[in-house]
Order: sequence, then structure tokens, then C-alpha cells
Amino acid sequence: MTYYFIGIGGIGMSALARYFKQTGHTVSGYDRTESPLTRQLEEEGIAVHYQDDPSCIPANVDLAIYTPAVPADTAELQAIRERGITLKKRAEVLGELTRHHKCIAVAGSHGKTTTSSMIAHLLSHSDCGCTALLGGISKNFNSNVHIDMKSEYMVVEADEYDRSFLQLHPYYSVITATDPDHLDIYGSHRNMLDAYAQYANQTLPEGKLFVKQGIGYIDGEEHEHEETSSGCFDSEAENRHHHEHNEEHEHEHEHDHSHCGLTIGSEITVENYTAHGIEADYYPWNVRNYGGNIFFDMRTPKGVLYDLELPNSCLYNVENAVAACAVALSCGLTEYQLRAGLKNFEGIRRRFDYRIKNKSIIYIDDYAHHPQEIEALIDSVRYLYPGKRVVGIFQPHLYSRTRDLADGFASALSGLDEIILLPIYPAREKPLPGVSSAMIMHKIKTMNRYLCTPEQVPELVEALCPDIVLTIGAGDIDRLVPKLEEYLLKF
Repeated sequence: MTYYFIGIGGIGMSALARYFKQTGHTVSGYDRTESPLTRQLEEEGIAVHYQDDPSCIPANVDLAIYTPAVPADTAELQAIRERGITLKKRAEVLGELTRHHKCIAVAGSHGKTTTSSMIAHLLSHSDCGCTALLGGISKNFNSNVHIDMKSEYMVVEADEYDRSFLQLHPYYSVITATDPDHLDIYGSHRNMLDAYAQYANQTLPEGKLFVKQGIGYIDGEEHEHEETSSGCFDSEAENRHHHEHNEEHEHEHEHDHSHCGLTIGSEITVENYTAHGIEADYYPWNVRNYGGNIFFDMRTPKGVLYDLELPNSCLYNVENAVAACAVALSCGLTEYQLRAGLKNFEGIRRRFDYRIKNKSIIYIDDYAHHPQEIEALIDSVRYLYPGKRVVGIFQPHLYSRTRDLADGFASALSGLDEIILLPIYPAREKPLPGVSSAMIMHKIKTMNRYLCTPEQVPELVEALCPDIVLTIGAGDIDRLVPKLEEYLLKF
């Protein structure tokens, strides 16, 4: 078949394009902007052009695939419809692909890329195997796609944007977080939670649903499970931080009925996991840090696994690893396979991605674009490198998200010693009156904050004398990364 992609440079779209190319089909596409990812697609034999020109659409397209991020007035999109070519959303095509496999789908406002990549890596290094279409570039696969035609499993991300995840009917499903996001789509947190509940209830009865404890699977009751303060971290300060954070979180939503749990049907088997308690089905214990490597023990329904290792990782990845291990054990992995797989997990590009790690400076690049993700990133850096001077460069993603979550961004970024803000990356959106990065900056109470262009960043960072540098965001801040890395190596 011949497939044509409109918006082929997106991480989810490129995964589908690579899948069809590697399974013997003809693939081409359009994207508005050339990027390292689109250049890689071209190197792999996928024709990509960068002008919105209907004459570039091949004459013999069997199926055109588009993403909701593509503007409705895109000329190629209109031409596809006028020519009568079959046109489907990416999510619809992904849903159709997964129906031929035992689908393992990971949903959540954050954590889904790392968790799904961990699951795919663990399965691929066992007898189970898997095909995987991921929302990030796995360092182990050096791609966002891994194909094993012999395996019955397919690992995918369940994207909540535009309710895309409702196209999936997973055998194993995971929900990592349900913090408010994409309110431009849902209108309210309650509506978003209703969509998550619908996704959860599409888990096949013969499969299993894994839910992070505290985001609440409940049997018809309108309240959220309280998280139990944890003894899983060996640091008393770490325990106290999580306890205080939970108290603040609960007080913040004390009268907010939109922050209640998910109602799950009794026909679905549910297991929960946590990194901050001792009452879940799966949880870590005795978490410790040796030279930037994280070690932990993990309690499961069948016993304790001791001394699991996550190399060059971060504190919040312990929770992702617990979720991934829960799924992998349910697929039949042995303790040896689990242990070896975790130890060899190299991570995902732009997820706590070490760019420089030497005696002079540490530089980490991260995709975090939600307040909870940013807070978890900074907490992990503080845990791994106590007492170090941390400078963060943050590019907000979307005008609507900045407007809706400005207070949260300001609070999370305040954990840095110095804060550099870049202009908002608009992606699919047009500017909103009064919404800019300055909106966040004015809410940050410390004076150690700056607003500048990407071109001004390297010299400003040098002037701030950091021990650790973080680049943070989901926009085109990744284009700054190699330039900043080159500059910092001169320190």
C-alpha cells in the first residue's frame, strides 16, 4: 500500500511512518518544518517535502494519515478530501493496528513515554518480544519504533490529546497521571477525568489495568484515594518532602470535586502501584543513589525483588520503572530478565537526557512541559546532586497551557537557583491576548529570573556560573541543545 502523512515530522506520526516503511509499504509525507527527525526519515527512504503544495501529493495514495495538530486550512488536507482519498487520523490508524495484537497502552499526563519505552525494552529483551510505537526516541532502539513480527504484543502510548486514546482497547493498560492538561480540548479537569475513565473501561476483561495509586480507581464513589506517606526513600528529608507535597495537594483541591477518582467497571482486573506508599500492589523500598545510579527493592504481589538498578537515571523514573515492571511481570518475564533489562535501559532522548556529565559541569535536557513534570525533574536533580547550583532554561509550550497553568509553572520553576524563560512555543496555536512567558516570570517570587531569546542563552548561562544546567520544554528548545552543549564544553 501507499501511505501519505500530513504532519509526518511529529513524533507519533513519524513512528507510524517508520512502521509502515519497515513493513514493506511506500511512505511519503509533508511537514511544515525540516527537523533532525524529518532528515532521518529521508535517510531511511521516506520522501518528505516542506511546502504545503497539493501537487506534491502522490497520485496513487491508498491512505492519507493526519494529526489534529495540523491546521484545518492546510491546503494538502483540503486537496486530499477533494480527491476522495481515504483520510484517517493517526489515532484511528494506531487503534486499527493494535487490534491485531495484545495491546499494551500507557496513558497519563506525564510519564507515558518513559514507562512505555521501559516496557518495550524489557519485553524486547525477553522471550515475549514486542512491537512498539513510542512517543520518544529510545536510546536502546535508536528509534521511536521497534518491530518484532513474531510477538503478540504491541506497546503504544495512549495519547489523551483530542481524546485519541479512546481509539484503543488495550489488553494491558496503564494510567500514570491525570493532572489537568489539554483543557483547550476538555474544557475542565472533570471532563478530562471522564475521558480517562472511558479509556480505562476499554481495557479488555481478560487483561489488566495498572493505575498509579492516588489518581483513584474507585467503585462508584466520588472521592480520591489518599496517598500514604512513604518509607520507600531512605532519606528522611525526601519522605518529608513528599508528605508535605501531598498535604498541600490535598488542601489545594479540598473543595474541588473535579479532582475525584475514576470509576472502573467490576469486570476489569485492577492493580495499583506507587513510589510513595506501602499499601499498593507494587511499590519500591529502600531507594538509594550511588554515583548517579538509582537502586531500589520492589515489593510485588508475589514477593520482593532486591537491588534493582536504574543506571544514569533519576528519582521519578523509579515510579515509571515500578509500573513497567508490573506489566512485564504480568507478561511472564522472569526476575533475571527484569533485572538485566532494567540495568541495560539507556533511557529516552530528551527525558532526563545527560548531554554533559564531567567534573566541571552537568547538562541535562528534558522534555518536561507540565508543572508536575518540572517539579519532579528539579526534585530528582536536587536528590542526585545536593548542594549544587542549578540553572534552568524553560520554554513554555502552547499559549493555552501557559494561561491555564501559569501559577503551577511559576511554583515549579522556583525550585531552581536561576530561571531563564524563553518565548512560548505556539505549536498549533495562535497567540492569546496577554499570554506570554512574562506571565510566568511575574508570578515567580525570586528575583533570579530572566527572559531572553534562544540566541542570548549561552552567554547568560556562562555568566550565572552553574554547576548544573537544565533545558526544559516540549517545543523547539531542542534546537538550542547542541549549540548550548558545544558552548558548555568550553567551560
